[in-house]
Formats: sequence, C-alpha cells, structure tokens
Amino acid sequence: MKLPVDLKQAYRLLNHGPTVIVTSAAGGRRNIMAAAWSMPLDFNPPKIAVVIDKSTFSRGLIESSGEFVLNIPGRSLAQATLQVGSCSGHDTDKFTTFGLDTFAGDQVAAPLLAGCLAWLECKLVPEPHNQQVYDLFIGEVVAAWADSAAFSEGRWMLEAGSERSIHYVAGGAFFETGEAFNVEV
Repeated sequence: MKLPVDLKQAYRLLNHGPTVIVTSAAGGRRNIMAAAWSMPLDFNPPKIAVVIDKSTFSRGLIESSGEFVLNIPGRSLAQATLQVGSCSGHDTDKFTTFGLDTFAGDQVAAPLLAGCLAWLECKLVPEPHNQQVYDLFIGEVVAAWADSAAFSEGRWMLEAGSERSIHYVAGGAFFETGEAFNVEV
C-alpha cells in the first residue's frame, strides 16, 4: 500500500546519506554547523556538494576563505551534531560552548573536529548562481582522512559494535548506517 508523503517532507525519502559537520574559518573567526544535505559530486578531481543556508555564520566564512571541511561524525558525536546544528555561530563560539576539540588539517585553515570517523578538506569551487539561488556549495576535496577503525582499504568497516556514520531524519531523530552485505557482480 502506498502512503502519501507531504511534499514538505518529501526530502526525507532521500535524506539518508551521512550527516556531516561543516567547519570553517576566516579572519580569525571559526564556526561549526551540521548539514544533512551533502553528497559526492565527481571523482577526478573529487568534488562534493553541500547546502549551506544564507542565514548561517559559516556561509560568510566559507565565502571569505574559499575553503571548508566536511567532518563525518559517528554516534558518539550525535549530541554535538544536534547542538551545533541548533544554534547560530553569529552569537557564540560553538567550539567553546560545547567543549569540542579540533586539530589542524594539511590543506585548509578550517579546523577538523576531533572524534569524527572521517574528514574531507575542501577548496570552494565558486558557482555564484548555485550558491545564491540554491544555497549549493561545491568543494574540491584536496585532502581526505579517515579513522582506521572506521574506514580501511577503501571501505567503511561495518562490523558489529563498530562506530558508524549517523543520518539525521529530522526532529532530533538519527539512525546509524546498518549491517553491511555483499552482492555478487
């Protein structure tokens, strides 16, 4: 039986990719925000797309610096993910407020969030029309890192008990990536 879905909630049918935490820095300021809408866009060079609303403090930092980091949190950072996505960096240093540790990347000045499963350092690919009309930012991945307990030999490690990426489905609700299985090619 088909269940009708309110068009205002239709995005939730596709929104099961990993939630990311975007970090940015410019002019001596830094910020951190959650983003549920991100995706890979190209392979060579690797590019990603992420939606960053006009009202966010991060947006100005990214436009000013031309760089950002996508941090991929696991369940241990779900509370922090919700917290940094629920308040503005215009008025508060969210890193200090929520006790979040960072470390330096290799290619960008934006901080990397400690405790994540993976990190993608990105240089902004300027697309003014997409940024202004759709809030869609494209980043070329210039460095990528992963926790070896979570990602190894080009694959996510999805053994029972291992930390997995989280996926935000609205209203404070998350789920983790599920059990892995293979299909013959």
